Amino acid sequence: MNRRKFLNYVGCSCGSLILSSCTTVPITERKQLKLIPEYKLNAQAAQIYEKIKSKEKLSKDKKKLNEIVEIGKKMEDSISEYFYQSNLQDPTTQFDWEYILIDNDKVKNAWCMPGGKIAVYTGILDVTKNTNGLAAVMGHEIAHAVAKHSVERASRATLINTSTQIIDIVTGGKISQVNRTTGMNTVGLLSQLGLMNPFNRKQESEADYLGLVFSSLSGYDIREAPKIWERMKESNKGKEPPEFMSTHPSSANRIKKLNGWMNEVIIEYPPIEIS
Repeated sequence: MNRRKFLNYVGCSCGSLILSSCTTVPITERKQLKLIPEYKLNAQAAQIYEKIKSKEKLSKDKKKLNEIVEIGKKMEDSISEYFYQSNLQDPTTQFDWEYILIDNDKVKNAWCMPGGKIAVYTGILDVTKNTNGLAAVMGHEIAHAVAKHSVERASRATLINTSTQIIDIVTGGKISQVNRTTGMNTVGLLSQLGLMNPFNRKQESEADYLGLVFSSLSGYDIREAPKIWERMKESNKGKEPPEFMSTHPSSANRIKKLNGWMNEVIIEYPPIEIS
C-alpha cells in the first residue's frame, strides 16, 4: 500500500472513530471528543488523590475546611437536582466527592480531579476573601469535572499522538528526523501553540460560565466572580504570559466575559429548590 492510499485509509478510520466518540457538554451543548472511558480516569484520579493526601501538608483549619465541604455539598445537590428537574442525565453519577484543604500559602490555586476529588490551597483564600468568592472558585473547578474536560483532553492527546505517528509515516520519518536533529519536540510545540492552547482556553472559558451557573443554582452571589479575577490580576502584578502562549484566558478577558454572562445566568439559573 502506498503512502497516499495508507493516509486515506487511516483518515477514514479515524474520522469514523471521532464521529462515534463525540459527546455533548451539559448545559453549553458544545460537542466534545470522548475516546477515553470516564471510569478509567476517575480511578486513576482517585489513586493520585490519595498520594497527594499522604504527601501534602493538610490544613488543620477545620472551620475553613467545613466551609469548603459545605459549599461543595450544596453544589453537589444543586447540580444533581438541576439535571433531575430538567430530565437530563446527571453527569456526576460516577463521582465520589471528596474535599481537602492543603496548607500552602504560596499556591493560589484549587482543582477538581475527574470524579469529584477537590483540593483547595490556603494561598487562594486571600484572593477569594469570602464565601461567595470561594464558591466561585470551587464552581469553576467543579465545572471542569462536570464537563469531563480531563476526559476530553486525554482523548485529544490520544488523537494528536496517533495523527503525529501517521504524519511521520507519510512523510517518511521527516518529523522524527527534525526532532532528533534539533532536540526539539516540533510537533508538540506546534500543537501546544496552535491547537492545544486554544482548546484549553475554550475549556477554561466554558468552566467560567458553568461555574457561574453552578454557583447561582447553589444560592451564592455570582457577582463576586469578576472581583476574584480583579484581585488575581492585581496579585500577579502584570506577570501573566501573552494569552496566545497561555492555557488560560487573560484575567482581563475573563472579567469581561463573566460580566457579560452575569444577567443571563442570574435570570436563567436562579437558586434551585431541592426536592
